[in-house]
Amino acid sequence: MDFWSNTTPGEGPNSPCLLVTCNAMKSPLPRVLSTITLSLLATLKVHGASADELIQKGDVYYSRLQAPEALKYYLPAEKLDPQNIRLLVHISREYRHLMSDAAQSDEKVRLGNIAIDYAKRAAALGPNDADAQLAVAISYGKLMPLAGTKERIEACRVIKDAADKVIRLDPQNDLAWHVLGRWHRVLAEVGSFKRALAQAAYGKLPASTFDEAATCFQKAIELNPNRLMHFIELGRVYSEMGKNAEAKRLITTGLAMHDTEKDDPETKREGRELLAKLR
Repeated sequence: MDFWSNTTPGEGPNSPCLLVTCNAMKSPLPRVLSTITLSLLATLKVHGASADELIQKGDVYYSRLQAPEALKYYLPAEKLDPQNIRLLVHISREYRHLMSDAAQSDEKVRLGNIAIDYAKRAAALGPNDADAQLAVAISYGKLMPLAGTKERIEACRVIKDAADKVIRLDPQNDLAWHVLGRWHRVLAEVGSFKRALAQAAYGKLPASTFDEAATCFQKAIELNPNRLMHFIELGRVYSEMGKNAEAKRLITTGLAMHDTEKDDPETKREGRELLAKLR
């Protein structure tokens, strides 16, 4: 509901009295007051809107990868509709994006944990919702590099369980195959010595191979050839397998594609570094 719909004639942000007063005065004070007034009006509009209206406005910024702006609408919407699975999934993604932009590790961890909390809420509400389960897998994956050894091992189990569930629910979900591919790659990279140490302290690590990782990334590309991260990650796996010519081809393909995801610039940076090592 628009805040100004129930006011008397002449009121509102474009009212003649407000515009004339601000135009007539040349000091900085009216401009400051006008800015404060408009900010207050925006806040009142947010809190006077329905959950659906707020979500629609937030979705505009969601599609533009503008996390802070999207959350200005999503968080008030959550107060009105706290069991909206799609909304919780979107909020989780926005906190992951804020995590990517954060400069300090402790801030990244804080934002990553918020993303996990929202994802877990969505998954609890929608145990058979593929997007909710995927949000859990991705959120844990984003936080994993900043976690301790024990937390990483636990995250591995959560990520695998969630990714497997997404694929059972939606076999055509390329992102789930990508997440599973990363899971296999990370586990395949763990050497026997580190694996033995982890097993002694925290229990046996799951076994995996680069071949399994490659199969997952190949499936992701088959399902969606428009995500550059599929190509660069498969190139990374092939480089680990000694297939350098194929790795170069795939990474070069990914680098030539347009950015569409929040992490694409960082993925490309890593791809360029890997490509330089292969030459």
